[in-house]
Amino acid sequence: MTLNLPLLRAQFPTLQRPATFFDNPGGTQIAQPSLERLTRYLLENNANHEGAFPTSRASDAILEEAHQAMADFYNARSAAEIIFGNNMTSLTLHISRSLARTWQAGEEIVLTRLDHDANISPWALAAEEKGVNIRWVDFHPEDGSLDEESLRLALENRPRLLAIGYASNALGTINPLSRILPLARQAGALTYVDAVQYAAHAPIDVQALDCDFLVTSAYKFFGPHVGILYGKQSLLQELFAYKVRPATNQLPGKFETGTQNHEGIAGVLGALEYLQWLGNQFGAEQMEALSEEGYTGRRLELKKAMRSIRAYESELSRALLQALQSVPGLTLYGQSDPNKLHQRVATYSFRLGNLHPRRVAEELAQRGIYVWDGNYYAIHVTERLGLEESGGMVRVGGVHYNTLEEVEQLRQALLEISAAE
Repeated sequence: MTLNLPLLRAQFPTLQRPATFFDNPGGTQIAQPSLERLTRYLLENNANHEGAFPTSRASDAILEEAHQAMADFYNARSAAEIIFGNNMTSLTLHISRSLARTWQAGEEIVLTRLDHDANISPWALAAEEKGVNIRWVDFHPEDGSLDEESLRLALENRPRLLAIGYASNALGTINPLSRILPLARQAGALTYVDAVQYAAHAPIDVQALDCDFLVTSAYKFFGPHVGILYGKQSLLQELFAYKVRPATNQLPGKFETGTQNHEGIAGVLGALEYLQWLGNQFGAEQMEALSEEGYTGRRLELKKAMRSIRAYESELSRALLQALQSVPGLTLYGQSDPNKLHQRVATYSFRLGNLHPRRVAEELAQRGIYVWDGNYYAIHVTERLGLEESGGMVRVGGVHYNTLEEVEQLRQALLEISAAE
């Protein structure tokens, strides 16, 4: 069953305004169930943790359910493996500090130039403090794909860690983790996966990946500004946690420092409830294959949703590619082979003639089309492409609530801007 776009878009209050949102790689619009959960929490259950009174008990029950729902979304073994935090960056800074306590001077870690800086600087800062060397993995500028030979060479010295993105927030590249992560394990490296850009587009299964850590941000998959870290329970139990007394040493609270954003966590639960609804409404075609893979209950519903989204977005991505390639003077970066769209998400970055990216973004905004410009904190990407000093790139990103009509609107607007240059 294909997605019913009018029915689906009705779940997003913001989409009722006269604007076209292609700024999704920087943050998607919030789904109605997420908004309702967030609001209802503040009105009915607003209390701190572990009190003896009803609102605190109700609050704790919501937080526990949110942990379990995220475990289902990630297909983690236990809700104890789910850590909530302010955002992906804060969580990564926290975990990097804990992991670095186990590093010794002269050892190595591996980082990639394709990553968002939130999966680079926390590790680079920790390495500097501990005297640990960084081995860099490059990417191919012509198509945005990771240099896998460079990665293999970097793993030869048995590094302590590989930090890698699931999908590039700048170029849309999906890294082939099913090939990469086994190499890292064989080399004895822990693996830390930034899945922030990937989570809105396709299913995540941390058990199948066998990664050690994986992190996302809910505002990139239709929820509020909250970060969510998965970590293998054995590793989280062993790691030292930076926290105040008398905070618990039990998971998941061990790494959830201070009073959490309870209403935001409730909103994450609502975002996942929206995805459950989507899976039940439109995921019938995915049922047989997913059942054979052993998913049941909410895990099955969420995987149905994400596979249905991936199927629709393959059509949307192809339309975006064709639209951008039809604009005179437009230079597209990243994978542009229509036969290899499975290697990317629907996130596209480009330059339009000699126009500064901010100028293009402003022109599109005047036409009611919202896009990003700059480096999007993927500064190694824009530096590697030689674009950082001249303003980076324009970025458009589609998600499942975007329509083919909106893609055509974008194309017509870019044609107008190009013609007027």
